[in-house]
Amino acid sequence: MSKTQSSKPIEIKISTVVAVSALLRSLDLATLNEAMKQMTGGMPDYFDNEFTVLDLAGCENIDKRIDWPSLIALFKSYSLNPVAVRGAPAEMEADIAANGLSIDTLVKPRVEETPVPEPEPAAPPAPAPVQTASPPATAVTSTMIIDSPVRAGQRIYARGADLVVTAVVNNGAELIADGSIHIYAPLRGRALAGASGNVESRIFALSMEAELVSIAGIYRTFEGGLPKDVAKQPAQVRLSDDRIDLLPIHS
Repeated sequence: MSKTQSSKPIEIKISTVVAVSALLRSLDLATLNEAMKQMTGGMPDYFDNEFTVLDLAGCENIDKRIDWPSLIALFKSYSLNPVAVRGAPAEMEADIAANGLSIDTLVKPRVEETPVPEPEPAAPPAPAPVQTASPPATAVTSTMIIDSPVRAGQRIYARGADLVVTAVVNNGAELIADGSIHIYAPLRGRALAGASGNVESRIFALSMEAELVSIAGIYRTFEGGLPKDVAKQPAQVRLSDDRIDLLPIHS
């Protein structure tokens, strides 16, 4: 069967990647190797080449001269593929990136609850009082709030939540949210909303300077520059059918 003119040899969409976390209490290679042997029981297929985030938050007295190639090779020997590091000191980030690993930032969502209004005072007794039902409680909305600048190489994922950032998102940084993304500062990195497939999600930025934006896996890049009516202006990003639209926000 011949290909139609509209067929594409490749199509790329943005998606989130599931990774396992390796919570390290030690960075001694021999200690880690022995622990992995005990964990896997010598089974070669215990792990199945999962992407792995190396979490150093539980390590004390981290040696700034970590042998990253050997550490990566150790995990690969157990069919785990390190792709990122979490919980490392900021001064180690350049060395981490030089060894092909990303910086993963995990922030717990802050849950914002809308208080339920207090009931109105009871009406005076009537000859035939009628019972009224109490008003239903307002649903709880999850929101992750970031108050500090997001640096190049950082990746923040608001799982099951909206994401609010009140500081600059620098070039090379990446924001991901299952809901919408609100940035009350310049957006210079990447923003991916609706990561779980929510096509109604949107991206809002006080100053639109993005490298890439995405809604529900449909993305748009700006190598040739942003449209003049939204560049460095308040703007929103939304999905219209399979097209990414950028619209100015007028005061």
